[in-house]
Amino acid sequence: MINHFCEGYRLKIKIKDASCAEVLARKTPARKKPIKPSKPMRWLLRTLSDGEMKKVDFSYETEGLECLQGDEPCLILMNHSSFVDLPIAQSLFWDRPLQIVCTLDALVGKAGLMRSIGCIPTRKFVMDVGLLKDMDYALKKLRSSVLLFPEAGYSFDGTATVLPDSLGKCLKFLNVPVLMVRTYGAFTRDPLYNALQLRKVKVSAKVSYFLSPEEIREKSTEELNAAIREAFSFDNFRWQQENHICVNEPFRADHLNRVLYKCPHCLAEGKMEGKGTRLTCHACGKEYELTEYGEIKALSGETEYAHIPDWYRWERECVRKELEEGTYALDIPVSIYMMVDYSALYRVGTGRLTHGAEGFHLTGCDGALDYVQKPTASYSLNADYYWYEIGDVISIGDRKALYYCFTEPGVDVVAKTRLATEELYRMSRR
Repeated sequence: MINHFCEGYRLKIKIKDASCAEVLARKTPARKKPIKPSKPMRWLLRTLSDGEMKKVDFSYETEGLECLQGDEPCLILMNHSSFVDLPIAQSLFWDRPLQIVCTLDALVGKAGLMRSIGCIPTRKFVMDVGLLKDMDYALKKLRSSVLLFPEAGYSFDGTATVLPDSLGKCLKFLNVPVLMVRTYGAFTRDPLYNALQLRKVKVSAKVSYFLSPEEIREKSTEELNAAIREAFSFDNFRWQQENHICVNEPFRADHLNRVLYKCPHCLAEGKMEGKGTRLTCHACGKEYELTEYGEIKALSGETEYAHIPDWYRWERECVRKELEEGTYALDIPVSIYMMVDYSALYRVGTGRLTHGAEGFHLTGCDGALDYVQKPTASYSLNADYYWYEIGDVISIGDRKALYYCFTEPGVDVVAKTRLATEELYRMSRR
């Protein structure tokens, strides 16, 4: 998250070659308490953010912020759309101490720096009691506000990703005012699938007073979860269409196959290609156009899904059916990188990643690696496109090590694997 502070920053991570045994022998770093960012550091971050904000002609509006008592620490919930999210947050909240919940990889090669600007590292998509304690320490002891992206991962289809059921309990535990930040245009300018190609789209935000401590105490955890899910029920493609936001860049459909990997006409998977303004199935030959307003139109015959989130929702239904029928299976070769500390991302070799009803199984490194992860381990999947410009990645792991499994170029399995992980988790919980 904080490693996405500016669009170029994300592209740098320290990589070392090592054997799997050498990496597993390294000690995992001890958890450290958050550090309150200094005023000079906050000013520097705001200055860096101003440059990014000028590029997108940033504007914002507020609602109900008079309910905050001066510099009263608060929890800030923000939707997670693109790499510009952090500059937005720094521009909005530069005048108050701010801690930012970030992914562990953000600290690789620069742990001291990232902690000094307020980072609180955690793993994605798991319940982390240590994170709750760190957030509470930042709010109560450091008197800092805390910025949290509840979605944890970027949206693939422009709608909110899966939210954890633990959010209501988190709000109860912290018992501080909650603000909501909703951005507009950030996803449209830089959707994750489009390989860092920026569009000319203005970005704005709305900052609202969301919940008071009194409301949090009065509501049940289920009611709090429902309120948060309602606040995160957005659709960026629908917003683009309703507000007539024109995206006329000729590369707007590049790599759209990463999200729309299954052809609704012939049902083939992995044969779609997004290039230029078109999406083509190389199994049946059917072609679609991604219009300037974010709609899908078939160039011949029926348009099965004009709305990208509807297409993606259909793919989820197909995955769920495969799981129920016992036909879902992933078995692919991968390049394996590991993270066990903040010194480097370690490139350890190659192997195979399988995924099915029993969860993930990663083997490789000439027999030195054999890792199993059950479906109940995580409610979603840490997956990304063009991660640090290395490639499309599926990340699994535990407290001892994180495994970053890079797929071969042109193999579109990341989105389906995330969908399958989420559906397996739900089925396992039931």
